[in-house]
Amino acid sequence: MYQCYIRDRKIIVNAKVLLVEDTPSLARVYAEYLKKAAFTVKVVETGAAALEAIRESAPQVVLLDLQLPDMNGMEILKHVSGQQIPTAVVVITAHASVNLAVEAMRYGAYDFVVKPFTADRLLVTVRNAVERLRLAQLVDTFTDELARGKYHGFIGASFPMQAVYRIIDSAAASRATVFITGESGTGKEVCAEAIHRQSPRKDKPFVAINCGAIPKELMESEIFGHVKGSFTGAVADREGAAARADGGTLFLDEICEMELGLQTKLLRFIQTGTFQKVGGTRLEKVDLRILCATNRDPLREVEDGRFREDLYYRLHVIPVHLPPLRDREDDVLDIARQFLSDYAAEEGKGFRRFHPAVEQVLRDYHWPGNVRQLQNVIRNVVVLHDGEEVTAAMLPSPLNQHLALQPQPSHRYQPASIEEPVVAHVADAYPVSPGPRPIRPLWLVEKEAIEEAIAACDGNIPRAAAQLGISASTIYRKRMAWEAEGRA
Repeated sequence: MYQCYIRDRKIIVNAKVLLVEDTPSLARVYAEYLKKAAFTVKVVETGAAALEAIRESAPQVVLLDLQLPDMNGMEILKHVSGQQIPTAVVVITAHASVNLAVEAMRYGAYDFVVKPFTADRLLVTVRNAVERLRLAQLVDTFTDELARGKYHGFIGASFPMQAVYRIIDSAAASRATVFITGESGTGKEVCAEAIHRQSPRKDKPFVAINCGAIPKELMESEIFGHVKGSFTGAVADREGAAARADGGTLFLDEICEMELGLQTKLLRFIQTGTFQKVGGTRLEKVDLRILCATNRDPLREVEDGRFREDLYYRLHVIPVHLPPLRDREDDVLDIARQFLSDYAAEEGKGFRRFHPAVEQVLRDYHWPGNVRQLQNVIRNVVVLHDGEEVTAAMLPSPLNQHLALQPQPSHRYQPASIEEPVVAHVADAYPVSPGPRPIRPLWLVEKEAIEEAIAACDGNIPRAAAQLGISASTIYRKRMAWEAEGRA
C-alpha cells in the first residue's frame, strides 16, 4: 500500500505501477516481483498504450523500457515531464544504453535499473520512487496550505491565521468540544461556522446562541425549549436550540455570560446528551457537537467564581485563539479590499482601490474593534463618498487623526466624523455577500473550476494550472484524491 500523511490524517492510496515492456516473458517476471510486494501493476507493450494509460489515470511509478516497437520511450518521458504529471519514471535499460539512461535522467527520470536485475533491486527502486513522490505531494500540500488567502468565511494569509486554519482542519472531524477565544470582532462565529462546514456534520443544522444577548430568565428556554404554560408568555410548546441542532452543531457564543445555575444544567447536558424542556417532565436525547466562544479570559472567570471550573474543563478540550487584527500583518488590506468591493457593489458606488497613504493608515492603526471595526469604517466610507479611489479625506474619526498627508482632491461629499462607527446587527462573519447564494460543497466548486480551466486550455494541464495560479502537480494530486474518494 502507498501511504501518506496529510494534515495529520492518514490517507491510503494503492501504489499503481505502469510497466512498459514489449518482451512478454520479461514483463511477466517483473510484474510478479511487484505483485508479491503488494503493488498494483498494469502492463502495456507499446508507447501508444502507455500514453493512453497515463492519460486515463496517472500511476505513481512508470517502469519504462526505452526500446519500444512503435516509438522511443524517451517520447513518453518527455510527455510526462512536459505535462508535469506527478509520476516517477524509472527507466529499464540494457548495459549498452546506460548513456541513454543518463540522458533520460536529464529529462526528469527518477532512476534507472540495468538489465538483468534482481527482484530486490527492482523493489528498492520502486519503493524509493513512491516515497519520493509522497514527499513531493506533502510539500505541494503544505505549500498550498501556506498560500491560503481565504478559508471558509475567513480572509487572510498571515502566519497567525494559517495556524488557525490548521487547527480547524485537524479538529473539524472530531466530536470534541472547541473553545474559541479572542477579542471582540475577531470572527469567533466565523470560526465556529468554519469548523462546522469542515466537519462531517456540515449538511446538518448549525445553531448559534449569543448567551450575552438573551435575558437570563429566558436563556434556559432558548437552549432547551419549553412546554405550554411553563411560565408567563409560554402560550405554546417551543423547541430549543439543542433540539434544532440535533445531528449538527450548537454554538454558544459569549459562554462566560451564562449564569451559574444554567451552567450546572449545561454541564449535565454535555455529559449525558439529554435534557428536559422548561416545565416538561420528558427526558429528550440529542446528538450534537458543542462549540463555544468568549472574549473574556475564561480562566480568570473561573478564578473569580463566575464560571464553573468543571464546566470549563469539560468545554476547554480544543482551544482556538483568534489573533487580533493588529497582529495579522497585511491581512487588514486584504480584508479591507474585500469589504470595499462588496459594499461598492451593494451601494452602486465606483470604488476600486485605496490610495497608498490610506493603505498605510490601515496598516498602522491598532484596530481595537478588530474586523468588525474595519467593516464599519469601510461601509462608512462607501456610503458617504464615491469615486474610484478611497482617499485620506474620506476616512472617519479616529483614523483621520492619524493622518499627516498632503491635501487630497475634493469629492462630492464631506467626510463624516464619528467616534466609533457601529452598524446594528452586524455579525462577526465576513465577507458580506450582497445577497443569498446557494451553498455547494467546497470540493465540488474547486473541482468544477479546475475542470473548466482544463477544458478552456484544450486539455493542457500546465497551462490551466498557470491560469489558476497553482502548480500542475496540485491539479494531478487533487484529481487522484477525487478518484480515490469516488468523486471523479
